[in-house]
Amino acid sequence: MNIISLQNLTKNYDSDDIVVHAIRGIDLNVKQGEFTAIAGPSGSGKTTLLNLIGGLDSPTSGTIAVAGETIDAFSPKELSDLRLRKIGFIFQAYNLIPVLSALENVEYVALLQGIEKAERTERAVQILKDVGLGDMLHRLPNELSGGQQQRVAVARAIVTEPELILADEPTANLDQATGASLLDIMHDMNRSKKITFLFSTHDPMVMERAERLVNLRDGKIVSDKQKRKTKSQPKKSTRKRTSS
Repeated sequence: MNIISLQNLTKNYDSDDIVVHAIRGIDLNVKQGEFTAIAGPSGSGKTTLLNLIGGLDSPTSGTIAVAGETIDAFSPKELSDLRLRKIGFIFQAYNLIPVLSALENVEYVALLQGIEKAERTERAVQILKDVGLGDMLHRLPNELSGGQQQRVAVARAIVTEPELILADEPTANLDQATGASLLDIMHDMNRSKKITFLFSTHDPMVMERAERLVNLRDGKIVSDKQKRKTKSQPKKSTRKRTSS
């Protein structure tokens, strides 16, 4: 089953009477449960593509289907509802709410979904333990390191177990060891919960660990390579236990 289906997708921006062709006729299908990276240099259209898939931007033309729903003509409210129900986001800049603790940040999406207090707290605590932050539940974002803040962002994205997580340059602000640990966590969640992950990245480590690598250049797909699934799970599991 395809969780993402794009047909002849385009996105143009007008800048000082000049038309910038950010996305140029992309066709792409992503199956449920994939761990896929969209790679390419700055300006290639990676972030624009993720924003279109997540309903954060609207296409100039073409069709976008996410989790069985064609969204390119959705109203803002319909897009908001779709994101709340089916999509988790991980941003390069973390986007945590500064006045809320790690626990409250993770609970927030579950609160918006109407999940009862006891259940959402239980879920949030468990997810934070899973990402190695079980002893930092009540710290504010400014009391956490960059890597810890990104772990909170990952926990927030997965706490409601969405069908799809869109991760925009999630390792860009992290050192290599922290980035590797975070990717291990996300890969474990992908395998155990069957959550589809789609990254935008120019980080070689993310490209190496992705099971499928789609390369963009000038708004077009120039290659699409399905790789073998990772066989180093025991090593990754050990590293995860150490980091938590």
